Amino acid sequence: MSPHPKFAHVVLQTPQLEQMRDWYCTVLNAHVVFEGHGLCFITFDDEHHRVALMAAPLQARNPRSAGMHHTAYTFDALFDLLCRYEDLKAQGIEPKVPIQHGVTTSLYYQDPDGNFVELQVDNFATPEEATAYMLGPEYADNPVGVAFDPALMRRALNDGADVSALTTQSWAATTSPDLPDPLPALTS
Repeated sequence: MSPHPKFAHVVLQTPQLEQMRDWYCTVLNAHVVFEGHGLCFITFDDEHHRVALMAAPLQARNPRSAGMHHTAYTFDALFDLLCRYEDLKAQGIEPKVPIQHGVTTSLYYQDPDGNFVELQVDNFATPEEATAYMLGPEYADNPVGVAFDPALMRRALNDGADVSALTTQSWAATTSPDLPDPLPALTS
């Protein structure tokens, strides 16, 4: 038995349950386990529910107020992340900002209520390697990272580029130099 808990689920209050349900099922390739009485439970893996929605009359979200900023979901491989990007784009769902954090390659989407959902891939094979990077000079200089073009990344991957080259801040900065600083997109 482990003394450490594992993440089970997140519950979001929403004034638009049906739109949020459909969005999360699409983005996470999930399905509804139960819906009724103003509640909706959704899963995409072996847990009985990972996202729960609770109908509530709420004011519009203010990104400058206290609250959850985002939930994050990790893919096993860059290819899988970029395939999901293409699938969602074909359905009219595009990331608000793609960010090469260095430690992860991340696509930030906004749900219908304005909450961020990060779809990501870890750029290091082990937590120790990721931690070492986070303690290094590049991360210390820019922990948020740089924006990148996911379509360009997908083309480069299809053309045989090495994943370890694509998942760096230097690749993103070199191939997408005209993209704005991603931090304002995460705070507005």
